[in-house]
Amino acid sequence: MIVTLILIGLTVAVSLAAFNDARLKQQLVLWPPAVRRRREYWRLLSYGFVHADGMHLFFNMFTLFFFGQQMEAYLTLKMGLFGLPLLYVGGLVASILPSYVRHQNDPNYYSLGASGAVAAVLFAGVLLRPGATIYVFFIPMPALVFGIAYIAYSWYMDRQSNDNINHSAHLWGAGFGLMFMALLEPSLVGRLLR
Repeated sequence: MIVTLILIGLTVAVSLAAFNDARLKQQLVLWPPAVRRRREYWRLLSYGFVHADGMHLFFNMFTLFFFGQQMEAYLTLKMGLFGLPLLYVGGLVASILPSYVRHQNDPNYYSLGASGAVAAVLFAGVLLRPGATIYVFFIPMPALVFGIAYIAYSWYMDRQSNDNINHSAHLWGAGFGLMFMALLEPSLVGRLLR
């Protein structure tokens, strides 16, 4: 579980530093004009290591802790120690690219947080174990039911776009996690459909 803990530790350290340093936070968040005009490409990754507040950080890292260790164990067997980092970093980039393209000329758009990468890890876990029990606010439900509800909610909220949450990143991160696992282990898709 060392990789999961490293990802959590790094994210917590950077987020806490950014909570106390507004300049650092501004240098790390995804601000599309900076990527496009100034070629600050690191923002396509660094945005995932800063969070809006403590609750945002807590929920992302809490979810990563539980699903990360499951996925780390599985991916280490399949791919070695780089399996989870590939899923996580791939989820970070894949989840933000649609938002970047949509807002590349919008100087008022910012995005931050690891939610897209965490969604990739979470949905990789859902595909791996669709019948596993997930507790959502202490309510148990099958992982597959949670996954469908999460995607429906994120899709609906993305269409509303009346809050400051990048629901598109949740959707694309989830899609990346599903695709990552389907390519790694195609039999999982057939098993899910059965």
